[in-house]
Amino acid sequence: MNLTPEQRVTLHGFNNLTKSLSFNMYDICYTKTKEEREAYLAYIDEQYNADRLTSILKGVADIIGAHVLNIAKQDYVPQGASVVYLVSEGPVVEVPTESFEESPGPLPDNVVLQLDKSHITVHTYPEYHPDEGISTFRADIDVSTCGEISPLKALNFLIHSFDTDIMTIDYRVRGFTRDINGHKLFIDHEISSIQNYIPDEVKDLYQMIDVNVYQENIFHTKCKLRAFDLNNYLFGHTKDELDPEEQQEITERLISEMDEIFYGKNIVMAGN
Repeated sequence: MNLTPEQRVTLHGFNNLTKSLSFNMYDICYTKTKEEREAYLAYIDEQYNADRLTSILKGVADIIGAHVLNIAKQDYVPQGASVVYLVSEGPVVEVPTESFEESPGPLPDNVVLQLDKSHITVHTYPEYHPDEGISTFRADIDVSTCGEISPLKALNFLIHSFDTDIMTIDYRVRGFTRDINGHKLFIDHEISSIQNYIPDEVKDLYQMIDVNVYQENIFHTKCKLRAFDLNNYLFGHTKDELDPEEQQEITERLISEMDEIFYGKNIVMAGN
């Protein structure tokens, strides 16, 4: 609807719409040996441990104006971590008009949004291929809010918080709220694509595909980096240490891995 404050519909009671953002990111790496694989997993565990993830979720909470009620965090053995924030409405501030527009949200330098009962969670999943050639790190972040503002406004900050080769983003509005006449409202803002909440300079870096079900208020966007530099995917050495045949083989394996994640299906490589 993108209504100005003067145009906003008067509701009967609280805005009961639930808006859920699921942000999944993947980091892909080639680990030639068991030692490299173990070193990569140790690096990921340190880079995205429970304390670092807690800090990231704190930034999300600041952006959506949330008051943190409780934090649960855990580093797992042998790897991985989880953090759960239970939040409620934070200090009430005036919701700026631009909050209703399809545009990228802010980085966490001020509180600009408001919500009521809600939660924010993150779980990480380091894993590797049985032959130890490909290692993958996945982080799943869920932001669920009740009230006026879409958690998509935290998407810009989340993208900047992770080194991401592939992103899978889902957004859905559930339930309904009522105006003073009892008329149901199943969504309270216009949205044509999650891409409109991603800055142009980020969109330029990724190939993107949308799968949207507008009548159900379900939106899905997949993103994969356009550029490929083998040096960015080798852990502990550079491509100059590999002969051309090895470079080609590793490149094909990495691209195949990313394509499989992006398209959600296994791809049979030539010669396999």
